[in-house]
Amino acid sequence: MADPKGFMTTAREVPKRRPVDVRIKDWREVYEPQSFEHLQKQAGRCMDCGIPFCHNGCPLGNLIPEWNDLIYRGDKEEAINRLHATNNFPEFTGRLCPAPCETACVVAINRDAVTIKQIELRTIEEAFDMDNVKPMPPDRLTGKTVAIIGSGPAGLAAAQQLTRAGHTVAVYERADKIGGLLRYGIPEFKMEKHILDRRLEQMEQEGTRFRSGVDVGIELTGTDLRRKYDAVVLAVGATQWRDLNIKGRDLKGVYQAMEFLPWGNKQALGEVEEPVINVAGKHVVILGGGDTGADCLGTSVRQGAASVTQLEIMPRPTDERPASQPWPTYPMIYRVSSAHEEQDNRMFAVSTEEFLGDSEGNLRAIKIVETEFINGKFEAKSGSEKEIKADFVFMAMGFTGPEKSSLINQLEVGLDERGNIKRDANFQTTEEGIFVAGDAGRGQSLIVWAIAEGRSAAAAVDTYLTGGTQLPSPIEPTSRPLMV
Repeated sequence: MADPKGFMTTAREVPKRRPVDVRIKDWREVYEPQSFEHLQKQAGRCMDCGIPFCHNGCPLGNLIPEWNDLIYRGDKEEAINRLHATNNFPEFTGRLCPAPCETACVVAINRDAVTIKQIELRTIEEAFDMDNVKPMPPDRLTGKTVAIIGSGPAGLAAAQQLTRAGHTVAVYERADKIGGLLRYGIPEFKMEKHILDRRLEQMEQEGTRFRSGVDVGIELTGTDLRRKYDAVVLAVGATQWRDLNIKGRDLKGVYQAMEFLPWGNKQALGEVEEPVINVAGKHVVILGGGDTGADCLGTSVRQGAASVTQLEIMPRPTDERPASQPWPTYPMIYRVSSAHEEQDNRMFAVSTEEFLGDSEGNLRAIKIVETEFINGKFEAKSGSEKEIKADFVFMAMGFTGPEKSSLINQLEVGLDERGNIKRDANFQTTEEGIFVAGDAGRGQSLIVWAIAEGRSAAAAVDTYLTGGTQLPSPIEPTSRPLMV
């Protein structure tokens, strides 16, 4: 144990966020620097408990007490070695993961949890600063080739693992640049894109080949993939967004969140002078109370929206753990993101009934109604209807599975009852040699699950190609979803 009394003598502290009136004027990340000495004190709060439930809370099985202790002792080099042993991209999870490890922390039973997420983030950032993140090319090549379709966290994790195992790996991405939702869906104020680019540079130096701007299924068919590669990994994500087909859906000004967020990133990076969707001086309504909705909120604030209202059909969560979600589960509690600090006008337990337009087909308002959850479904409260002024509506209501693309048809892979790509306990689809990892097979989930699935799928592919593997697999076969 680093500091036997640390969890009793040191209070939990995370880095402060930059003042709201300052940070909304730029697109940089919101947190202020934190001294390493302060971080070490926070790491000293770890109890090194006999049964580290934080391991169970983390799908990657991160060795959290080990690198907490190493950081406390100032051994940065060994700390990053232990962190990289289970996580290819701690700089992504340290910024973007909701940290189920912290809600499973033993200290969190009756005190504030250890700042695991921040210690993870600073461990990798210290490593980059000290030039301790080196390319790890394989000693020899196997002669086997693998195509990864999709360059989000699952695809990148699978690609890095398989490249290091000695296979020749090509990652295909239909967008202009590699990164998937990491690049186009995550706002710059949550993760600046140079963070992604430096990791891609390491992967290129290891031997991974990137092919952006290729719409696989059209420019490169399923038949082409089978002919050119010994194995294929589908990591195309769950990008089929959930829609709201109510009256007025076709009005100008009603968009999906993922039609809006990429333009915010292009604006932040100076890639466009005037984004196609710009809410400056406009009234915005966001449908959906999750992280994507908060991303739309922060982007709208930085573009200069006149007002932003965020709607959620569920009731307001409680401030404390509900009795039905005891430790060490991840609780649904009321949370305030950095975007909500900037402008918080959330409305809970409401449903959108109609988009209202003007005579020229432009959105002018939405009609909402208060709801109650009765007998397993939401019921409208009579007489609670009202209008909210809106020039733009962004729907951030989640995703229902992978797009039913021509590639899926060409490869003839089966789908399960939820519309996800069907796979067995070894991540193989109904077609031999075709594997699936991440949200495309699991359904919409967390970035940490995507990386865990990418690592596990890589181990399965390596076994398929060579008859065995030394690659770690954080998701054990007995816990993987079986083919149905």
